[in-house]
Amino acid sequence: MAWVHERFALPNGILFFVLYAAALLVGRALTTSGPLVIGAVDGAGFLATWAFFLMLRVFDEHKDYALDLQNHPGRVLQSGRITLSHLKVVGVVAVAVQLGLSVWRDHGFGRVTIAWLVAFAWSLLMAKEFFIGEWLGKRLVLYAVSHMLVMPLAILWIAQQGSPDAPLPSAIGAMAFLSFFSGFAFELARKTKAPEEERPTVDSYTKALGVRAAPVTVVVVLAIGIVASLLVLSTTEGSIPIVAASALAATVLPPAAAVSGFLRSPTPKGAKRIEAMVGVAMLIGYVIVIASVVGNRGVGWR
Repeated sequence: MAWVHERFALPNGILFFVLYAAALLVGRALTTSGPLVIGAVDGAGFLATWAFFLMLRVFDEHKDYALDLQNHPGRVLQSGRITLSHLKVVGVVAVAVQLGLSVWRDHGFGRVTIAWLVAFAWSLLMAKEFFIGEWLGKRLVLYAVSHMLVMPLAILWIAQQGSPDAPLPSAIGAMAFLSFFSGFAFELARKTKAPEEERPTVDSYTKALGVRAAPVTVVVVLAIGIVASLLVLSTTEGSIPIVAASALAATVLPPAAAVSGFLRSPTPKGAKRIEAMVGVAMLIGYVIVIASVVGNRGVGWR
């Protein structure tokens, strides 16, 4: 639990749930008519989604162990309070939960399981840094893009859970784009650092792109994600509701204000504010998508 608190905080489950609900409902909305029917199996789907992100963290802990031992020797894993062997057990359980849920959804081997296998295969490649780790590690932006591509794959898996018996239409691409750009914006924000925080052996986007270009890029990428959100609403509702569109557009304002403050005075506190505001904007953006889709279609229970 000390490791969970440090490296996979339980409150992150709120974001995972909102992400899961948005992808599931959009997938269901694109392949069914009438109210969106929700059942107990959908709750199990969230558990599998949480397990997917837990698996990614376990993979990262193995991949980055040596570097983290140098940069963060006091962490629970690096200090020896738990070991990589413990995390291997956690990872195996997480994979089993995902696979079990996918097969259950399909009543055998079907579309959900195939979608999961694709996301899982990409996750394994990420864990091995696509077997070009030394080359990729010198190109931080490309490294991030290659790893963020797991988000659209995960979204397609979740969306397919919303419609196990029917293929997803191409319109689901808007939801995949949303997950990529919103996730990328948060990744950029997470590694935006004040000059005094920079360390020679720790990568940051402010180091790679510049102390001004990196935070500006955060806002640009987040804005693209908002456009993708509008496309999601367009595909599920046939039009873009003015209220939802206005609310989505407004989500960029707090992160933009945080970036503006950081540009005037690049402090550690300012960098943390950017990360927090982008996280909040992501969360609210997905909630708006959920509320709009549910408000348009209604919800039934079984």
